[in-house]
Amino acid sequence: MYSRQRPLWICTFLAILPAHPTLAMDEAPTKLDPALAARVDAAVDKALSFLAAAQQQNGGWMLFGRTDPAITALVAKCFVQSPNYGPEHRISLRALAYILKFQQPDGGIYVPESGMPNYYTSVALMALASTGDARYDAAIERTRGFLIKLQWDEDEEHQPHSPWYGGAGYGKHKRPDLSNTQLMLEALTQSGLPPTHPVYRKALAFVSRCQMCSHSNDQNFARGTNDGGFIYTPVGKGESKAGTVLLGGQPRLRSYGSMTYAGFKSMLYARVNREDPRVQAAFEWIRRHYTLDHNPNMPAAQSHEGLYYYYHVFSRALTAWGESRIVDARGLEHDWRADLCRKLLSTVAADGSWVNNADRWYEGNPYLVTAYAVLALQSTLR
Repeated sequence: MYSRQRPLWICTFLAILPAHPTLAMDEAPTKLDPALAARVDAAVDKALSFLAAAQQQNGGWMLFGRTDPAITALVAKCFVQSPNYGPEHRISLRALAYILKFQQPDGGIYVPESGMPNYYTSVALMALASTGDARYDAAIERTRGFLIKLQWDEDEEHQPHSPWYGGAGYGKHKRPDLSNTQLMLEALTQSGLPPTHPVYRKALAFVSRCQMCSHSNDQNFARGTNDGGFIYTPVGKGESKAGTVLLGGQPRLRSYGSMTYAGFKSMLYARVNREDPRVQAAFEWIRRHYTLDHNPNMPAAQSHEGLYYYYHVFSRALTAWGESRIVDARGLEHDWRADLCRKLLSTVAADGSWVNNADRWYEGNPYLVTAYAVLALQSTLR
């Protein structure tokens, strides 16, 4: 365990070392109650019918009045993973063909004028990888290579001491953030990139600098903190979409749910040992702030912004953790899969869709939000 008496440079060095490649999980995760599972199946089927009816002739789904490959990739993955559709269904095939029309000469899949090549390429890679079909192998290989090149590292003259090091942002000229970095790591993991690849070690340096823990974070904004949660980016003086909180009379960056689950998940994908202090600190944060009523530790006025993104990353992180039940800080035991299912079932619209009335980060778009909800529910059924 890291000691607070260790020199800071040692903590920084330890933060970027590869950890033990072990990730113990429940041998038999708790399955959903059959009655609840049946309700979830029905909700997913209705949501997919809603999405199927909205597919455009070119195979895509709409954002801001035109079809968009990123929204389409998220929706496509829902259909590919559904036992009632699958990768050979015409809806899936049309969507995947539409996505591949945006593969650029550099291997990325994105709209050049969007300024978001990492985001677009990551969700496209996940959609392609979810098929398990060899016909997409060449496209996957090119896409994966593009993402690896996007990571900030020595090729862009960023050394391990730089807060940019190991991260990914919206593009090569924009600073890295944890949201883009976790998306990149999930895409690379789902595409089968081995956990021994250097991209994970480098990303771990960036992810560790997003955690509010002074024992493993060498940035000034984390000094004296032992929160365990995560912020949006360590670049500059750090940034949190949740703002700040007073600690000892001093303003400190405020950690929050969606980024904490994103950071937690990213460490697991990088095969950090479950007993590592960084993982344990993140899990303790999750236990203290366990809720699905809002994005935890966000200011009340913002607590429903990005809520379905939060549900999506919540499901992916706890699936990676591998345990079905969480005992919160009050000693209450939660079956997170059942909790998530009930929450999403309570917010679905009559037509089978989901939408967030706190419209930020595109969550006023029912196709995006319905995709987030379906992907989260699909995680609970595995």
